[in-house]
Amino acid sequence: MASLKLFTLLLISLSCFLFPTLTAKVPSGDINYWCNQTPYPEPCKHFMTHNRAHNMPKHKSDFRKMAVQLALERAIRAETNTKTLGPKCQNEREKSAWADCLKLYKNTIEQLNKTTDPNTKCTDFDEQTWLSTALTNLETCRAGFVELGVTGVVLPLMSNNVSKLICNTLALGNNETRHEASDYYKGGFPTWVSPGDRRLLQTTTGVRANAVVAQDGSGNYRTIRAALDAAARRSGSGRFVIYVRRGVYRENLEIEGSRMRNIMLIGDGLRYTIITGSRSVGGGSTTFNSATVAVTAEGFIARGITFRNTAGPENHQAVALRSGADLSVFYRCGFEGYQDTLYVHSQRQFYKECYIYGTVDFIFGNAAVVLQNCMIYARRPMARQTPTITAQGRSDPNQNTGISIHNSRVMASSDLAPVVGSFRTYLGRPWREYSRTVFMQTYLDRLVDPAGWLEWDGNFALNTLYYGEYRNTGPGSGTSRRVRWRGYRVITSAAEAGRFTVANFVAGRSWLPATGVPFLAGL
Repeated sequence: MASLKLFTLLLISLSCFLFPTLTAKVPSGDINYWCNQTPYPEPCKHFMTHNRAHNMPKHKSDFRKMAVQLALERAIRAETNTKTLGPKCQNEREKSAWADCLKLYKNTIEQLNKTTDPNTKCTDFDEQTWLSTALTNLETCRAGFVELGVTGVVLPLMSNNVSKLICNTLALGNNETRHEASDYYKGGFPTWVSPGDRRLLQTTTGVRANAVVAQDGSGNYRTIRAALDAAARRSGSGRFVIYVRRGVYRENLEIEGSRMRNIMLIGDGLRYTIITGSRSVGGGSTTFNSATVAVTAEGFIARGITFRNTAGPENHQAVALRSGADLSVFYRCGFEGYQDTLYVHSQRQFYKECYIYGTVDFIFGNAAVVLQNCMIYARRPMARQTPTITAQGRSDPNQNTGISIHNSRVMASSDLAPVVGSFRTYLGRPWREYSRTVFMQTYLDRLVDPAGWLEWDGNFALNTLYYGEYRNTGPGSGTSRRVRWRGYRVITSAAEAGRFTVANFVAGRSWLPATGVPFLAGL
């Protein structure tokens, strides 16, 4: 797996550089002046020069708007070109990777549109989140071809400069992790949360469901898919609650698009309501498309449900849940799989009192995500596999993303515990150059290797990653024998650790109260 993902990284080559500090206003000059300040000046100059509709920017903010608009225009062209390449796919694997790209380009355009829409009132953090997602989408598109070994025909024809143009826009933004904004929120909630939604979501018991799913026919629908289809037909996009009664539901679900915003799935508990599938890279899917449940629609909430992938370790990457849903919440849910169980793909996410099981890189992706009060279980891997809990995918230093694990427990599962001494288990390894992961006030059992963290491939990313530990406990928490990488640190400052709390890392005070899910905002 390491060599495969490393090859993906080398192929994509999407690392960006920090944008030099600019003054608020500079003398007027030609567009070359502004483009020379970006990580990728040449495509900036080329496309800006050939688009005479742009006025000469006088402020950094003007130039940033132009840069985002340019990225949007080129993304639309790239999507159009991608659509025409379907007939050139030579086999089902290539067609599978191409189909992922169609979805990912569409979502990228949606993210860029939100950023440029003058009617969308948003914070700097919102914009940086959506731009981070746009870049992650394009990386995921290319990765699918590499995973399935079909890089020879369609992938080269998709070559464009959209990723570099998005990197330029990220470099113009604010990549701080403190993003509260007093003018965006009303009564502790984002302005887009209606008073009716607030009352509904703060009711933690007796929530009235819009639809009931039961396999025995006692509800409105026998499948979750049928209930989701009904939700898509509703008028408006208000909160739609689906109660899924106990049972094992063998369904692959995609919850995406504006018609699926604000869906809430409530089960009878993670032991009793289970959604399961078995797609995998070994079975011909991309990692992206292997998910049993995939959700990108904003405002998704799940409570009391287990998401499972039964492909097994021999089929390699096999995702139980993939979330690219902004402001999504998972409360008292389970995630069961082996390699790549929980794909925190992009956007802002929060997990509370969840159980996560896996072997290799089983919490991975490039969201801004906090896991709080969760039970994280490493399972017994195949021979010659090394259990790694996280593989965070931040490829650009200006992306406001990372994995924060807070007040949780890292343990060996029942199959690993008897042979725990035969395997070295690590907290994480750097999937991308600016990988960022922190474990804070978490219990680390004896399965965690004294080194703590694992290289991806030689010296790759060891100086540019950010891996931190803050006041962890347990027999695996000692830091005296930890790695000595430049990017690793034992965090001693509460202020530094505070950057990765719910309040600051995902601006949780602004939107989590509306979900009714309890959370700890700070340390």
